[in-house]
Amino acid sequence: MSPSIRALLRGPLPVTAPLVLNPLMARMVEAAGFPAGYLGGGSTGYQKVALEANLNLTEMCQAALDIGAVSSLPLILDGACGYGDPMHMRRTIGMSEAAGFAGIEIEDQLVPKRAHHHVGIEHMIPAELMAAKVEAAVGARRSPDFLIIARTNAMRASTLDDALRRGEIYRKAGADVLLLSMAHTPEQLRAIAERLGGPLMYLTRRGGLAGLGMTLADLGGLGYRIVAAARRVRGVEDDLRGPGRRLRGGPPAARLGPAGEGDARGD
Repeated sequence: MSPSIRALLRGPLPVTAPLVLNPLMARMVEAAGFPAGYLGGGSTGYQKVALEANLNLTEMCQAALDIGAVSSLPLILDGACGYGDPMHMRRTIGMSEAAGFAGIEIEDQLVPKRAHHHVGIEHMIPAELMAAKVEAAVGARRSPDFLIIARTNAMRASTLDDALRRGEIYRKAGADVLLLSMAHTPEQLRAIAERLGGPLMYLTRRGGLAGLGMTLADLGGLGYRIVAAARRVRGVEDDLRGPGRRLRGGPPAARLGPAGEGDARGD
């Protein structure tokens, strides 16, 4: 049985979770040596040619069941806005756990999620309503290993200060991990870490860690314990590990890049 993501958070470096949309991608991610996967809502919406705003909890759980039939890779569910208000969180969390997810990411936007999100327009809900969702989600989980990740896109909708304020409220409500999405400069990431502490999650953008100019060790030192990729699989190793650190094919002991044993420990 694979270790829980919560257990992996205690490792020396952040947990790296590439995008996983189906069983084949899960097997590819496992073969590359990654410890976890990220079932992205935006990418799943594009894959279905329907957009994330049209996805529902049942089909995301079905994807997890399909993946779990052939893979033991722990999965984080991009759970959009939790598929409802606080009263709906019990079913959302119960079904997510039953489907085999290791954690869920919930964000503070209107339900159903608006398609405008894809062109940079956020429809935020009050922080207090999101906090009530987080509290309900925490109260609904049955396994203490199941992670509740609270996400805010307030940096794009308003300001960094608003995002930090929301992060503090969601942490107080019981979130295990905070994700302040749209923070993509070292200065922003450091400001978040200084104000909120860890554990934090970072979603890479185009260019990955190389474009950010930081390493996994840098992020881990700031309190970022999960680094996920919500985009295409091709090139994702460079996104999450940095150039020149690709794992090669073959048995696990042989899958070491040019950095040698450091790859095995870090990835």
